Amino acid sequence: MNKVQKVSEAIVKQGVLPLYFNADENVTIEILRAIYRGGIRAVEYTNRGDEAFANFTKMIEVRNAEMPDMLLGIGTIKNIDQAKQYFNAGADFFISPGFVPEVAAFLISNNVLYSPGCMTPTDIIAAENVGVTFIKLFPGNVLGPGFMSAIKDVFPKLLFMPTGGVDTTQESIESWFNAGVSAVGMGSKLISKKLMQDKDYNTIELETQKVLALVESIKQR
Repeated sequence: MNKVQKVSEAIVKQGVLPLYFNADENVTIEILRAIYRGGIRAVEYTNRGDEAFANFTKMIEVRNAEMPDMLLGIGTIKNIDQAKQYFNAGADFFISPGFVPEVAAFLISNNVLYSPGCMTPTDIIAAENVGVTFIKLFPGNVLGPGFMSAIKDVFPKLLFMPTGGVDTTQESIESWFNAGVSAVGMGSKLISKKLMQDKDYNTIELETQKVLALVESIKQR
């Protein structure tokens, strides 16, 4: 199994991909530990602040020492320089808010999973034609499960994951899986700003366990 398949299968098996950013290195690391204890084995750290790269480098260090089975992905990659920077740092997979052809070419040539954000069939076709296999539907709250249902049959070989607006409720998650997605991306609905501000790592761990159990129950129906 190549690395792209390994990462894809890990995210699909997990069914939910947590994503977060925090400027504080210690908070970043403690959240990583909390979701790991909660059962997460693949996570997206978003490249959304000046501290992101230094924090991600520390995450790699802690992962290697404490949780070698955790896959660390980087999100909000918008250009080739960012992609190369995080590739050299050891990111396991890459996610963008939109489709960036030069990023796709670089990562695919290096056998690294790249999941671009797509909002239209044109976006998805462009990504598929260069070898992308895992599509991020973004923003999910604008597109909705109906969009997924409408396009699913046109792209039978692709995996889809909505990000943005996916709630931690059974109704929200179930509607997406019923529409045909393989996983759901979940940011502030799971790891909220308040939980981060309060440094409430125990609740983050418990909420992570609940969501994983809910997704598993939905997938088994």
